[in-house]
Amino acid sequence: MAGDSVLSGLLNGEWKHLSFEPFREGVEVHYLRTIDPVWALLRYRPGARVPRHRHTGLETIFVLEGMQSDDDGEYAAGTMILNPAGTEHSVWSDSGCVVLIQWERPVLILE
Repeated sequence: MAGDSVLSGLLNGEWKHLSFEPFREGVEVHYLRTIDPVWALLRYRPGARVPRHRHTGLETIFVLEGMQSDDDGEYAAGTMILNPAGTEHSVWSDSGCVVLIQWERPVLILE
């Protein structure tokens, strides 16, 4: 990937060369920006989930690979999901996936 302000190669898999660290059980993270808004890549193993949580700011997700699911549906690669402040959901991936995610504000875990 090219510098801190340029994200190239996300759609052709260049993210596969990045290092990831534990985020939640079965989910790993690579932070692209750690101050608000936070930008990261999340890699879900098959069957991984993130517990029910409430958004305190806008969350934007772009599915890069695989299928991500939440309480409202399933989202294939190429899908963008917007979760406004105040919304709640659980997230999982039955088959595994990688998403680009942006949080305006931290989420509040409810479970």
